[in-house]
Amino acid sequence: MKKIFTNKAPAAIGPYSQAIISGNLVFTSGQIPINPATSLVESENIKDQTKQVCENIRTVLEECGTSIDKVVKTVCFLTDMSDFADFNSVYEQYFKFKPARSCVAVKELPKNVLIEIETVAEL
Repeated sequence: MKKIFTNKAPAAIGPYSQAIISGNLVFTSGQIPINPATSLVESENIKDQTKQVCENIRTVLEECGTSIDKVVKTVCFLTDMSDFADFNSVYEQYFKFKPARSCVAVKELPKNVLIEIETVAEL
């Protein structure tokens, strides 16, 4: 296994890695909408937060030597399912291959964000 870190994506805010490569797969930790340049959550709406999360995922995957087009599975966490349509409108712009996905509502996420996404991708 190989731990991945890039300063172009938000640093871990706990005892975990941004991603782990194991065999021919990359497992990304859940990404929340922190701008890596400022270390802040800069938006309060689901569309902008989803875009930031997807950009963070893209950056981590590129550091691993793969791309968002190689994602085979996503797990998505929303704090409010009434955001589902707006979330999907941004999500589908990034995950064009339409990987397998789970999407669940959760009570709360770190830093009170609206969304978190984790992925599994091929190298």
